[in-house]
Amino acid sequence: MSASDPNGHGPNGHGSPNGHHGFGRVARKEDARFIRGQGNYVDDIKLPGMLYGAILRSPHAHARLLSVDTTAAEAHPQVRAVITGETLAGLDLAWMPTLSNDVQAVLATDKVRYQGQEVAFVVAETHYAARDALELIDVDYEALPPVIDARTALDDGAPLIRDDVEGRTDNRIFDWEAGDAGQTDRVFDEAEVVIAQDMLYPRVHPAPLETCGIVADMDKVTGKLTVHTTTQAPHAHRTVYALVAGLPEHKIRVVSPDIGGGFGNKVGIYPGYVCAIVGSIVTGRPVKWMEDRSENLMTTSFARDYHMRGEIAATRDGRVRGLRVKVLADHGAFNGTAQPTKFPAGFFHVFTGSYDIEAAHCAVTGVYTNKAPGGVAYACSFRITEAAYLVERMIDLLAAELGTDPAELRLRNLLRAEQFPYSSPTGWEYDSGDYPRTLRTAMDIAGYDELRAEQADRRARAADAGEDGPLMGIGISFFTEAVGAGPRKHMDILGLGMADGAELRVHPTGKAVLRISVQTQGQGHETTFAQIVAHELGIPVDDVEVVHGDTDQTPFGLGTYGSRSTPVSGAATAVVARKVRERARIVAGAMLEADPEDLEWTPGRWTVRGDPSSGATMQEIAMAAHGSLELPDGVEGHLDATTVYNPPNLTYPFGAYIAVVDVDPGTGKVTVRRFIAVDDCGVRINPMIVEGQVHGGLADGVGMALMQVMAFDEDGNHLGASFMDYLLPTTMECPSWELGETVTPSPHHPLGAKGVGESATVGSPAAIVNAVVDALQPYGVRHADMPLTPANVWRVIQGRPFRTDLAIP
Repeated sequence: MSASDPNGHGPNGHGSPNGHHGFGRVARKEDARFIRGQGNYVDDIKLPGMLYGAILRSPHAHARLLSVDTTAAEAHPQVRAVITGETLAGLDLAWMPTLSNDVQAVLATDKVRYQGQEVAFVVAETHYAARDALELIDVDYEALPPVIDARTALDDGAPLIRDDVEGRTDNRIFDWEAGDAGQTDRVFDEAEVVIAQDMLYPRVHPAPLETCGIVADMDKVTGKLTVHTTTQAPHAHRTVYALVAGLPEHKIRVVSPDIGGGFGNKVGIYPGYVCAIVGSIVTGRPVKWMEDRSENLMTTSFARDYHMRGEIAATRDGRVRGLRVKVLADHGAFNGTAQPTKFPAGFFHVFTGSYDIEAAHCAVTGVYTNKAPGGVAYACSFRITEAAYLVERMIDLLAAELGTDPAELRLRNLLRAEQFPYSSPTGWEYDSGDYPRTLRTAMDIAGYDELRAEQADRRARAADAGEDGPLMGIGISFFTEAVGAGPRKHMDILGLGMADGAELRVHPTGKAVLRISVQTQGQGHETTFAQIVAHELGIPVDDVEVVHGDTDQTPFGLGTYGSRSTPVSGAATAVVARKVRERARIVAGAMLEADPEDLEWTPGRWTVRGDPSSGATMQEIAMAAHGSLELPDGVEGHLDATTVYNPPNLTYPFGAYIAVVDVDPGTGKVTVRRFIAVDDCGVRINPMIVEGQVHGGLADGVGMALMQVMAFDEDGNHLGASFMDYLLPTTMECPSWELGETVTPSPHHPLGAKGVGESATVGSPAAIVNAVVDALQPYGVRHADMPLTPANVWRVIQGRPFRTDLAIP
């Protein structure tokens, strides 16, 4: 089957040609309200008698908390409550569980462990009064030496950060490894070529357009807590609130309305959420807390901060044999990463990437530092972004050492279609792929040979003229993701399995309501999931309503992150729709006085085999199912079904990216001239939405590669706490994206889909860095750490690179 017709389902493999009854380019249903400014976000919610919360935060990265005097703040005429760590300790709420089975301070009681940590919470009649009252709180700190550099966190004599944990003597969180160390060592001993490189994937931040917030409303009469909050995982939040507050789940309702971007930043539970809930309990009134931009950047879940040393073993003719990696992972002051319990380093051990490698081993050590907690936000697919970056840099380093074209080296080592399903040296089972085809597609779109010829010509002319004109670089990245967490037998968070529920009901008139457990934050769930139902039942997309983001209205599931929406909840939707379709077959049999086994399905209609004129549409069947039609014994009426989908495996989308950059050697400025992205995410339900996701991820990649870093000085001061300092890419820095696709359906997913939401963020940074290093080849540059700002690139050209994550002499 061709890439444009993978399943024989019509144009692009999508049910009907116009897409209105299934897959295809359907306009997003949710955009009708968004483009009119009628979205409903947390900060839009106003409840009768609502109060406002504000948080007093520590100016120190590490300090003993000697006293907190709230007398003046409590005397403010508009203040209704001031909550401190001491207040919460009296309620046994001073500490809360993290999603990595650690504990985190809600409000500091003993000491503060990062700049911006929560110290006190003020509840007042207005937002401004609450902020003003923060200035009236007098806190006495005893400054302590901070641990800012993860590389010194385990040194003898390093300050102990988590002295709240009895028996702890150092800042080590975990040591974890994957792969066969002995076999990998043997391969390296035998190797003809071994290349090693230290590299940093610096700390960055998702910086969603909407910051985090909550409106908490505790009804003392009913005992029910209603929470409107910016969460990507409403059901997981409800369970954590139940564990923290001691309330039963049925007395807690979590509503996640429209979300202005999440990118993993809104998976976890932040202290401000718990404080607002306590504030509502204490005052008996609803309490709203919305953080500002600096609070979001300084204190909410960050991404990356991986210090990596990679080694690659190969033959002289360019066959990669082994890969060995050591990682130091900076998790901040508390281990608050949101990832499956058995995988403390996330899915980093997919670091062998897309290559046929004989042996591999990785060892990851997690450490505490005096920085905000987090680690797996910013569309990273549970550390796969770091893994893909490492292997793609190592492949380019090997190509440079061997004098081989980077594309040729990749084609020589990529997994071949006939090797799937493929078991990697670190235990992953890749489902399907044709990697060489995807890379060649990208090379064809780019005109790769012509680009290399242009580069050679420009270098020759510059050498002849003795000039340092703009430097042209070409970078390639090929990545494989492991998404759709995940099989319950392998994956859970806080003991909660990662299966997703779905409920579908078709009303008498044939209109359908689908209830799903994942929460959208801009991916177009209300359209994509309606298209799945429409595809399976043969009804118009506009006849399907998708309900999500409300724990009282939706089945249980662990939410949206790690590109799991379509791989898990999308599969659940297909399964539950097929259950409804099978019940419709039985009803149709009764209507047509035929054996259900003698009926055939055509989109939207069950017909008698051999007599297509005798049949019933889904709308007719729905009305009959709710009517007086006599059904077979044991068959219930109505058309509805529920399911819980436990995926048998992850799905493995992949892609080939090519970046073309120009570097000004005089200033170090990098311009991304072209970017070609060819993604294979299996069957595409709505190509327009897929392309939008890819566009956004590519922009993320430009930001991470060229401008984004959360740096700190020696005192632990955060140097990226505003958009004046923490830069985001705009259309000025992004080229016109050139997209392509191949389609290799997942063999185990009901629709053949694989997911795509994080692919571009995974693959693009490495392509850009490889392109910049390629441009700097005339200067003998081997490697440069992100972000490749003009200052950083200029210093690399001068042979004087510096740590990009620290402002320490």
